[in-house]
Amino acid sequence: MRKAAAGLLLPLASATATIGAAQAADAGQYPEKAIRVIVPFPAGSGTDSSARFIGERITALTGKPVVVDNRPGANGFIAAKAVAGAPGDGYTMLVTTNTTHAANASLFKKLPYDPVKDFAPASLIVKSGLVLVVPADSPVRTLADLTALAKARQGALTFASGSSSTRIASELYKMLAGVQALHVPYKGVPLALTDLMGHQVDFMISDVSPAMPLIQGGKLRAVAVTTARRNPVLKDVPTMAESGLPGYEMVAWAAAFFPAGTPKPVVDRMSGLMRNGLTGPAAAEYFARSGGEPSPSTPEELAAFVRSETVKWAKVIKAAGIEPE
Repeated sequence: MRKAAAGLLLPLASATATIGAAQAADAGQYPEKAIRVIVPFPAGSGTDSSARFIGERITALTGKPVVVDNRPGANGFIAAKAVAGAPGDGYTMLVTTNTTHAANASLFKKLPYDPVKDFAPASLIVKSGLVLVVPADSPVRTLADLTALAKARQGALTFASGSSSTRIASELYKMLAGVQALHVPYKGVPLALTDLMGHQVDFMISDVSPAMPLIQGGKLRAVAVTTARRNPVLKDVPTMAESGLPGYEMVAWAAAFFPAGTPKPVVDRMSGLMRNGLTGPAAAEYFARSGGEPSPSTPEELAAFVRSETVKWAKVIKAAGIEPE
């Protein structure tokens, strides 16, 4: 009986070793075809821009195309579910933000996906601040102006959001400034910025990347940035803390995830490609324009980061008085 039992273990161990060797071999040749990157926000958003940039760098490094598939709406649920249910073969990847993988856990009583169990972290891509913007002809020139106007309007002022980050940033401003304003949600930041320019809403805290061309073109006015230090691409714009809200800081991020079950060697290979792609002259030029900070990581570092961010965003959401839907 002991010999038979021992004999049964040998083929199993052999099979496991064979599978591991095959995965390692596949990872060495990966990718062998196009990679589909699903993004939970529309074209023109900051996350879309980051996904397209890193896709271009992966193509430059491997010679294989990367196709960006925008699936906006439902607070990122649509895109997250699509990737969570995709084959774990390394050819479907989610480039997303703290919206789906940190904030949503506290914004909703129930999620149609598990941010931890349904995904294999690959690499952090970028960390970036946000910017409070108003129409170029708005009477608001400083944060103090906005606060005074909000108090005068007694809750009638409106603000747009295109993601959890942009909403919570404004909710935190409301709480710290002691003002009321009506939230107007959009499927993505570009749509919200369009309505802001058209005076359909009064103000917005936006991702820097999609707002920059509109600020530079004189269509929007930058009032304050949400980071602890001034943003290099908006060096003349004060921080929220400098503008009268000490302690205010809000940083968004984007990262890449595969479906759970994707072979570890494949995940590690992609993580390595991203680390290479996020360094060098092309990356320096891109981030100098977009105002973000390249932040490549190992899969393990990203997993730990997501855990810590989930706790942090839960505290911010609770402090802002947002009740789960």
